Amino acid sequence: MKVALKLTDLSRTFDLGKTLFGASKGQVHAVRPLSLSVAQGETLGIVGESGCGKSTLARMLVGLLPATTGSIEIDGAALDNADPAIFGRKIQYVFQDPISSLNPRKTIRQVLEAPLRQLHNMPREARNTRIAEIFAAVNLRPDFLDRYPHEFSGGQAQRIGIARALAAQANILILDEPVSALDVSVQAQVLNLLADLKAQFGLTYLFISHDLAVVEAMSDRVAVLYFGSVVEIGRAEDIFANPRHPYTRLLADSAPVVGRPLTAPEGHDTELPDPLNPPQGCAFRARCAFATDQCAVSEPVLQEHSSGSQVACFNPL
Repeated sequence: MKVALKLTDLSRTFDLGKTLFGASKGQVHAVRPLSLSVAQGETLGIVGESGCGKSTLARMLVGLLPATTGSIEIDGAALDNADPAIFGRKIQYVFQDPISSLNPRKTIRQVLEAPLRQLHNMPREARNTRIAEIFAAVNLRPDFLDRYPHEFSGGQAQRIGIARALAAQANILILDEPVSALDVSVQAQVLNLLADLKAQFGLTYLFISHDLAVVEAMSDRVAVLYFGSVVEIGRAEDIFANPRHPYTRLLADSAPVVGRPLTAPEGHDTELPDPLNPPQGCAFRARCAFATDQCAVSEPVLQEHSSGSQVACFNPL
């Protein structure tokens, strides 16, 4: 199967600046070197707690943040930040908050024309034809084009955000919490729309969310991030039903389920480690009931498990 997106040792480190006397205040490793491949037409879900590096990874993929190390390849071609338009023609971002991601001073037509004009130098007549096609694809009325973002509901605004991403004619969409800001009654409509658009245009998705049920329903595979590293990756139907990494089990057990009382997660600690003082060895060991002496001195790497998943754990479940 053709690989649409390939990440090789991709990482991002933030410098915290210098003291008055010129000494470094340290660094934060938001995303540690990771390697992933996403097949064309696949949806890869990315889950993890706040602060695990999901959004930083997404911003690197669309060129909003430069990578500290590693490379990004789309359709076999390496990307860099030399020409941002190249990113825009290949990969696009659908933001979490649909209203704030749209320019309040521009009509929807102007919003959708921007990528067609800036990325593809498309003439006016061709732009109008393309916009009409996209608006029909996201089930919005043509008269909406001459309105402003504040005139729309959250669900309509998110459809417009999706339409803007499609206007760039990119094959890969980064969906960063695309339905978390929407009413529950609207979420299913947007998710069904995304599934239909994927089939219609042959899109590849990276779906980032805290909602495990949504990720499981939308994804072909799921990657679990913890403290900037991928700790488990496998098929969506298996990753939460039969987790192999203790952290994946913690996520699955902590997710609210209708009809099941909320319980506090088991373990010694319930917070991520201090990024300014990262622990030696496995970053999850302070919260893990299966930690051994080896976990305190060595950092596990992803390895194939008999289940077909890849797990970064010395004592997989």
